[in-house]
Amino acid sequence: MFCRYITSLAALAILVLFVSPGAASLVLSNVAFTPDAPLVPGGLQKVVATYAVIPSGSTTFARGHSLQMQTNLSNAMWNIQVTLDGRDAARQTATGSAAFVNGEILSYPTTRDVGLVVTVEGTVPSGTSGSVNVLTVKELDNGGNTVPGSDLAISQPAAGSVTAVATTALPALTPPVATTAAPERAPGFSAPIAFLALIAGVLVLRSGTRNQ
Repeated sequence: MFCRYITSLAALAILVLFVSPGAASLVLSNVAFTPDAPLVPGGLQKVVATYAVIPSGSTTFARGHSLQMQTNLSNAMWNIQVTLDGRDAARQTATGSAAFVNGEILSYPTTRDVGLVVTVEGTVPSGTSGSVNVLTVKELDNGGNTVPGSDLAISQPAAGSVTAVATTALPALTPPVATTAAPERAPGFSAPIAFLALIAGVLVLRSGTRNQ
């Protein structure tokens, strides 16, 4: 009887060792897009997603587990804020197409209220058509494997093309026509004055001839 009891305890201990901690559940409570959908290929996009962490074990999140976040936005920048009982707790940042959150900063007694506010900013890839995966969150176990049923994806449709910014060309200004003032003529003899001077000269010559 005693041997059977010891054998049962050993089997229970082995079972406890090999059974992974219960996975938490993430519930998407709110998501906001700036600018609003549809997403514009080649344009900047910002997504803010709020999650509630629903525990399914002895803690809000298994310490040995982690969260993997991915986006199809290019040149993505991440800001991940953990909230505890409605207040900001741990915060971390990342760049690139993926970000990871260690389970340590999500693990609290189940009496606490834990949440996540994930902000990702990036560029919608040019030439994108159809649906764009802007944010996917999934839980990984101790071995780096995806916990079944933990995937949460947020996607939005892409617009057909980039809306070009309207630019109005300034009208070409016609340069004013250069006007050159006519040069002032130097004072001189006009035709009537020259004719009178000629007559006066002839009279003077004739008068001089008579006197001789």
